[in-house]
Amino acid sequence: MGYTIGMKTAISVPDDVFESAERLARRERRSRSEIYSTAVREYVARHAPDEITDALDKVIADVGSSPEPFVARAGTRMLELSDW
Repeated sequence: MGYTIGMKTAISVPDDVFESAERLARRERRSRSEIYSTAVREYVARHAPDEITDALDKVIADVGSSPEPFVARAGTRMLELSDW
């Protein structure tokens, strides 16, 4: 089985983008599909801030947002020593 399990689609990209992606794929010994899939995944992640916020909110809810007393004191001390 290869990397291409899943949806397949055809896209058009400018020649310079294609050549850059080809060089990157060869240099990293990865498939073209993996390069494009990773690029789209990163692009979507950057443009979906609500998903990131939701994930962080879930972590905070699971872990809790009250810092340990030592952590709170250390954080306060670092802020006091920092130039704003």
